[in-house]
Amino acid sequence: MKLSLVVPCYNEEDNVEKFYDEVKKSFLGKIENYEIIFVNDGSKDKTMKKLKEIYHNRQDTVVKVIGFSRNFGKEAAIYAGIKQAKGEYTTIIDADLQQRPEVVLEMVKVLDENADYDCVAAFQEKRSEGKVLTFFKNVFYKIINKVADTEFISGASDFRTFRSTVREAIIGMSEYHRFSKGIFSWVGFETKFIPYVAEKRNAGNSKWSFRKLFKYGMDGIISFSVAPLKLATWVGMISAFMSILYMFIVFIQKIFFGINVPGHATIVTLLLFIGGMQLFFLGILGEYISKMYIQEKNRPIYITRETLGIEKEQENR
Repeated sequence: MKLSLVVPCYNEEDNVEKFYDEVKKSFLGKIENYEIIFVNDGSKDKTMKKLKEIYHNRQDTVVKVIGFSRNFGKEAAIYAGIKQAKGEYTTIIDADLQQRPEVVLEMVKVLDENADYDCVAAFQEKRSEGKVLTFFKNVFYKIINKVADTEFISGASDFRTFRSTVREAIIGMSEYHRFSKGIFSWVGFETKFIPYVAEKRNAGNSKWSFRKLFKYGMDGIISFSVAPLKLATWVGMISAFMSILYMFIVFIQKIFFGINVPGHATIVTLLLFIGGMQLFFLGILGEYISKMYIQEKNRPIYITRETLGIEKEQENR
């Protein structure tokens, strides 16, 4: 098989059928041997019903469907789809048609013509979000590239096509807290970045609020960097040094100059500051420990409720 399309779906009832039609039209006469793996990530709407209609009414063997028992998140949906992919190439693409199937053909062409490349990733040269959101995204990439050991390309999304060697490497990283951008960077391989223009959503609204994006970014930093823990050490050392320095200043003022050093406001301020910093860094430590705790439970990344066109997995991991 030439290509596997992995399509995570969450509340995409108005998009999946249009997406299927666009793929069929775009691939006609260009790629014949492919599969479309829809992963329904516990949608609250009629997404699963629409996927069943596509599977049964179209009677198209390229369509395969995985339905989760609940919402496990896009990262889990990507992992489930990749595990089921059988193609020489695998593509991760959204169902809302912001990422066009025509761009997938460009990616496939790059891999066909360049054996040295293992992966082709699409990035947005010009973002369509508001200036505030764009600003915070740019800040995130600057921060994570300074603190992480792996490089993150600004604007690069999960929209990419890669060879089976990359797919096997991704499957081998079965960690519970997944951050695909970091995982793709960490496994390495030669990657070609190509620009693309994100189209308007075919229907519906984005599932990513500012709060969810912020949490996602923090998860990425914690998953691929220990810099926050090192920061706690440095702040502690600097605070200790400053307190010793201030102690000598107070000692000199009192002994040699007889100055009555007022201390109530200073002590209260320092106690509040140091206490706040301690709680802040305890929170950072708690984030790392919580991820270790959940990982140690060895819970499945996702649980499959039903499948169409593929055998139900014995292990939902």
